[in-house]
Amino acid sequence: MLPFDVILFDVGGVLLTNGWDHKERAAVVQNFGLDAAEFEARHPEPNDAWEKDEITAKEYLDATVFYEPRSFAREDFLKAIFAQSLPLADSALSALREIASTGKYLVGALNNEAREPNEYRFQRYELRKYFEIALSSCYVGLRKPHPEMYKRAIDILGRPADRVLFIDDRQSNVDFAGDTGMKAIRFTGAEGLRRELEGLEVF
Repeated sequence: MLPFDVILFDVGGVLLTNGWDHKERAAVVQNFGLDAAEFEARHPEPNDAWEKDEITAKEYLDATVFYEPRSFAREDFLKAIFAQSLPLADSALSALREIASTGKYLVGALNNEAREPNEYRFQRYELRKYFEIALSSCYVGLRKPHPEMYKRAIDILGRPADRVLFIDDRQSNVDFAGDTGMKAIRFTGAEGLRRELEGLEVF
């Protein structure tokens, strides 16, 4: 018997760079010559709504950047957000590809991301080739580490929690997933992940 029915991957910090975390925001804000403190003060509430698909990219940008006239367009700023998405230097992509190629597991994403960046990242790096299901915050309407996010994922999957393996780079996400009964691994690098997966007899 296989050790799990489902293997779920976070995306930012596990497969790719973070999409719109503080480091990425700082680079883009500086590039456009914006006031970083003002931007960060405006960011949290609309970002939470954007990642849960409660507002559009335009509404997010209107709240954080275009509340006053700018010398650049919304499309320019959104492209700059997309450009922050790169393959992670020490990525789990090879593990994802190998696991998906076996055909033994239902492989998917469990990640926080707004719709537009999420779909860009999935398409640009062909993640849909490997993901059979995407439990992204923008599709589920919840964000990690809220406990309901993991409960909703289990309900959608229709598998017992202990038959689901989840891989994430943030300890809080790992802890809350574990509280639901999922087996959760904190990703710290490709080599360490392979050792853990071999120990769990995934490979």
